[in-house]
This record gives sequence, structure tokens and C-alpha cells, in this order.
Amino acid sequence: MNLATSDIIVFLLYFVIVASYGYWIYLKRKTKEHDSKAFFLAEGSLTWWAIGASLIASNISAEQFIGMSGNGYFVGIAVAAYEWIAAVALIIIAIWFMPVYLKNKIYTMPQFLKTRYNESVSVIMAVFWLFLYVFVNLTSILFLGSVAISGLVGPEYFHPIMIALAAFAIVITLGGMKVIGYTDVIQVLVLIIGGLVTVVIALDKVSGGNGPISGLGTVMREAPDHFHMILAKPDASSSQEYINKYLILPGILMYAAGQWIANLNYWGCNQYITQRALGADLPTARKGLVFAAFLKLLMPIIVMLPGIAAFVLVQQGNLPPLAKQDDAYSAVLGFLPDGLKGLSVAALTAAIVASLAGKANSISTIFTLDIYKKYINKEATEKKMVWTGRMVVLCSMIIAILFTWEDLLGIGGEGGFTFIQKYTGFISPGVFAMFLLGMFWKRTTGAAAVAGLLSGFLLCVFFNQYAPQVFGNDTFFYTAYPNGKGGFEIPFLIAMGLSFMFTVAIMVAMSLLGPKINPKAFELDKSMFKIKPSLLAMIVMILLILTVLYVKFW
Repeated sequence: MNLATSDIIVFLLYFVIVASYGYWIYLKRKTKEHDSKAFFLAEGSLTWWAIGASLIASNISAEQFIGMSGNGYFVGIAVAAYEWIAAVALIIIAIWFMPVYLKNKIYTMPQFLKTRYNESVSVIMAVFWLFLYVFVNLTSILFLGSVAISGLVGPEYFHPIMIALAAFAIVITLGGMKVIGYTDVIQVLVLIIGGLVTVVIALDKVSGGNGPISGLGTVMREAPDHFHMILAKPDASSSQEYINKYLILPGILMYAAGQWIANLNYWGCNQYITQRALGADLPTARKGLVFAAFLKLLMPIIVMLPGIAAFVLVQQGNLPPLAKQDDAYSAVLGFLPDGLKGLSVAALTAAIVASLAGKANSISTIFTLDIYKKYINKEATEKKMVWTGRMVVLCSMIIAILFTWEDLLGIGGEGGFTFIQKYTGFISPGVFAMFLLGMFWKRTTGAAAVAGLLSGFLLCVFFNQYAPQVFGNDTFFYTAYPNGKGGFEIPFLIAMGLSFMFTVAIMVAMSLLGPKINPKAFELDKSMFKIKPSLLAMIVMILLILTVLYVKFW
């Protein structure tokens, strides 16, 4: 896809607006330039709408635009569960998790673990999160983003695009969390507008020029199997293609545990995400999280519907068969007229840069507050901490570029979305169990937390790799299905649920052997969890919309 002059102008306009607005925000906060809490958390300065927009901008990246459109092409609307269940997860975090964090003045996730458990748990997880964020998240976002944009403008631009994306993210990140938070508002606007333009053009093409409404009816009529939220369990007559779909999204069973664990861990126990709300007061943080939940309802339209449209366009003969499902989004962009292609590239860039900046800021926050200040330079001044945070941002991005330059980690071979899920999903059951029991059960001990982290990881590996060989393919707890590669697999989300269940059992058993009253336990009272009527009305509206969507597409 070649970009016309009008496309380049539109893209440059986006760049200038974001950069100028970010610099203006930076100048406004320059009186707090060397205030570490302001730099890392934008303490008290982000409004609820900035928090909500920043959460979405940091969450939506190339893996959603490319990966989720690809899953929409292959499976259909069932993949929207990742977005719509996230809306409910955000509400749960707002009501029950955020009061615990803010009452105990928690600024980082390692700090939570130290406060609730002990120093050892905190250090282990701080180091682990740093490695995960640098070598998995930053590298995969940078790789996927560079592949996606170079696929639109030319593969020969892969390396220059990688450097440009990293440089743009560094400039935004060096301004601190307030600059990230408020520029994310523009990023989300560009992301939504550019994404909706792509959807409208794609649906219009599907309808033969009769408009997007007609196009929506066409895709629902010509691809009815792509509009079921719940996939039926495969039987002996099921094709391997259908079984592969079920392995990704295992019907009603994925809602039993796995889908909730993935979402609650991501949105509630993840420095990268919670950081946006930890500097605010409780009413502002809650409203920001619920606003993000509302925006989550819209995301499948932008990141999934183009994939379904691409599937129908291939069936109609208006698109050649795709080499792989992840080509769906790029193929649809080819239909955009000059000028709008630039807007769509800007939307994709906005998603990538916002995610990179948010992740880099989280890396600098954890390193500076939980490692540098505590173990390297306990007497560090506010100015020294801010400059250390900036150097960490620069170093982490350089490392990500070096490892992504020739794809040393093999991200391209596995696929970026799979790469992220593989290395983060295995620890989700243990981490979430550690946080959940630590918040709401006073007897949970530090030893149980370490055991839960290790057992959660080992159990996830066992259920994903070895359980069918050891216990067989059909047991009381699970059913394993042929994966088309000569083996059998348990659907990943079900394996995650089983791992979580056994991990919680181990942690409870170990904690029962400990003291009945744990001095490190958080003090909770019912008043912490009360919500205002206006917020309750927003929550009810979101839940009603979700109910209608599931009834319609069940």
C-alpha cells in the first residue's frame, strides 16, 4: 500500500499535534520537574477522563489491531470476550481493588507485595516484572508495530520505523506520567476515529457501495458462523479447523475461570495498568476505571470487525485469499482512499506509541522506586530519582531495539500475540492468587505467596504441556483435543483456570498452618467499598449493554 502526499500530511499533522500538546503539558508541570511522585504517577493531576483514556491507549496496541483482527477473521465475534469481559474486570477493580491500594498508599506492585508479605516476595517479583516488561512486552510491541506499519508503507522501512516508534515513545515518556496520561487522550481519539474510518470503509466495500449499515447486515448474513459468542464443544465429527478455534476460545468453559483470571490479573495486578490510577483519589480513580470499561465495549468494533469484514471480502472474491490470518487488517486498509490511509496509519501508530510509553514508564517506576531507591542509593534526592527514571527509559528502549532488530527472541516465528500470551499467561494464575488472597484473606502468609507463585507457574506448564500424556485426554477436570500437530492440548484458558484452582488450594493449606492473625494483613471495612449513586448508574448501564450483546450474539 503506497501512501499519497495527503496521507503523509495527515500523519505528520497527528505527530505535530501530539508532540506539541505533550510539550505544553510538560511546561505546565515543570515546577514539579524533579518531583518523583509527579514524574512516575502524575500524583493527583490526572482527571478521570484522562485516566480512562490512558488505560485504553496503553492497552490497545498492534497486537490488538493485527492479532485480534486476525482472530476475528479466523473465529469471529467470540474473540470480543477479551474486550467485553475486561469491562466487567475494570468495574471489579474499581469497586474492590482500588480502595485497598489507595488506603494503603500503594504506588507500585512490588511495594504491595512487600507491605502485605515480605521483602523477598517483593524483590523476586520486581526483578521478574522488569525482565518481563523489557524482554517480552517492549520487544513484542516494537516488533509487531514495526511489522504492521512497514507492511503498509514497505518492508524496507522496517528498521527506520522501529527507531522512529521507539524515539517518539521515549520523547513522550521522558515528560513523566502526566504527559503520557494527557497525550493518551489524543492518542485514543486518533485510535478510535482512525479505527472507525477503517471499519466504515470495509463494511461499505462488503455491501458493494451501499453503506456500512448494509455492510454489517451483509457480513452477518454471509458469515453467520462468525457471530456466535459461545462456541459449542467439538465432537467426533468436528473438523480440525473448528477444534483449533475451540482451543483458542473454549466456549462457555472459558468463562468459568480462565477469562476472568487473565483479565483481573492484567487490569488489577499489573503496574503497567494500575499505575494510571494509583496517584489519584478514590472517586477519580474509580470513575476513570469505569470510563475505561465503557470504552472497552467499543473496542471490538475497531479491532475485530475489520477481520470479519476481510473474511467476507475473501468469500466474495473482492480480496485474494490471505496467506495468514494476521494479514486481515492490512488487507482491509488497502481499500482506504488517499488521506484516510494516513489517518489509519496514525491510529495504528498512536496505539503502538501509547503502549510503548506506558510500558517504559512502568519499567522506570519499578526500577527507581523498588530497586534503586531501596538497595542502590537510599539517600537519592527527588532530582536524582527522576533522572534515574529517565535513564532507565532510554536504556530499556535501546535494549528492546537491540533484541528486536534481528528478532533475536523469535517473536516473528511464534507471532507477537502468541509470544506475549505464552510468557505472561503462565504466571497469571500464581500472581493473581497471590494478590487476591493477600487483599481479602488475612491469614495468607509470605511463604504461601512464594509457593503460590511457583506452583501457579509449574501447574500452568503441566496442564498445557504434559497433563494429556500423564492423565489421558478425557478426565473429570478437562478434555484435551487434537491440535493438528500430532498431539493433544487442553484449551489454554481452561488450563489457566485449573492452575488457579489448585494454586489457591495450596496457598490456603499453607496459610492454615501459619498464625491465625497475620500482622501484615490489610485492615478492611465495608465503608471502603461503597460507591456513589452516579457511579452505580454508569456501572448498571455498562452491564445492561453487555447483557444485550451476549443475548444477541450468544
